[in-house]
Amino acid sequence: QVQLVESGGGLVQPGGSLRLSCAASGAIFSFNAMGWYRQAPGKQRELVAEIASGGSTNYADSVKGRFTISRGNDKNTGDLQMNSLKPEDTAVYYCNAVYSPGGWPYWGQGTQVTVSS
Repeated sequence: QVQLVESGGGLVQPGGSLRLSCAASGAIFSFNAMGWYRQAPGKQRELVAEIASGGSTNYADSVKGRFTISRGNDKNTGDLQMNSLKPEDTAVYYCNAVYSPGGWPYWGQGTQVTVSS
């Protein structure tokens, strides 16, 4: 089975940076697309950023210009570089990957990001 593991979360001050990584194991092929989602207490889970097989990316308006999603050196890893972090970015961040267009999504367990002074 495919397993996704996020890492890199933690506590950071406003204006700081974090780099989240998502590592996939157990997959026969590299992921087709990967996304990052987040869910804050009392809020719905929302898409933060996604990258498709061709490299195209989409970002939530709230993070555009501050976050960058990318494939890692290993094609079964993906990163989310988060700069200029704001308290509003505080949430549990989840990675999601699919291995074919419209394929079954796999989810990681989440990593906590807390932005606070």
